[in-house]
Amino acid sequence: MKKTNIYYGIRNIGLLNMDNDECPCKKGLKKIDIKYDSDKKFNLIFMGAPGSGKGTEIQILQKEGYTKISTGDLLREEVNSGSELGKKLKKIMDSGNLVSDDLVIKLIDNILSKLESKNGFILDGFPRTIQQAKKLDSLLKKNKLKIHGVIEIKTPDELIIKRITGRYVCVNCGATYNKFGNKPEVDGVCDVCQGTEFKTRSDDTEEIVKKRLNTYHSEAAPIIKFYKKQNIFYTVDGSSGEALITDQQVRNILKELII
Repeated sequence: MKKTNIYYGIRNIGLLNMDNDECPCKKGLKKIDIKYDSDKKFNLIFMGAPGSGKGTEIQILQKEGYTKISTGDLLREEVNSGSELGKKLKKIMDSGNLVSDDLVIKLIDNILSKLESKNGFILDGFPRTIQQAKKLDSLLKKNKLKIHGVIEIKTPDELIIKRITGRYVCVNCGATYNKFGNKPEVDGVCDVCQGTEFKTRSDDTEEIVKKRLNTYHSEAAPIIKFYKKQNIFYTVDGSSGEALITDQQVRNILKELII
């Protein structure tokens, strides 16, 4: 077993049943020790609504050598590359149209075909539809790859709404706080940089968050059903808002995959 030090930010945790000083995100960034088997990696799909904790968990696994494959990142990188495909994508995106499944699959195919190892990648934000899931299956077979597990971090909507609508960030350093619990030690003063100016995101309103959650649930339901039939779907409880608790549940799933 190998041990690594992982530094990461924990967002919107202050809903835990603990004193403010005990909150693990109190100083913005914390160091934690995680033991893991670095020689055994899996190909995973991560699902989760905005604010579920999915992003933080993926960051932890990336520190261990996992490769994140995000369709959003791939599209931006291709557009910025100035390639012929990138120019085509830019035209589509600038016009406000959705990028076709075939183009997205082509981008993912390019990445999968260049992977140094057959194991150890995480798909984030894909697939979003049954059609995409089926095309992904064909693509994986073509590249002699397989998905070992699909993990959804499931968090009650009411908690996500509190986490997102209550969050605000330091303008100077970006440290995140939450008016429902994870507040600065000194009111109005950032713990990390001692800045005194804070802001909220314009799209962190309850109306917009509820809309995003409804979109996620409607898109996720058939995908979950699809992977349940393949017996590779797993659920993690993200209601604690504590990254370490979420990560331990993911570790338990990875242990099952080893068996």
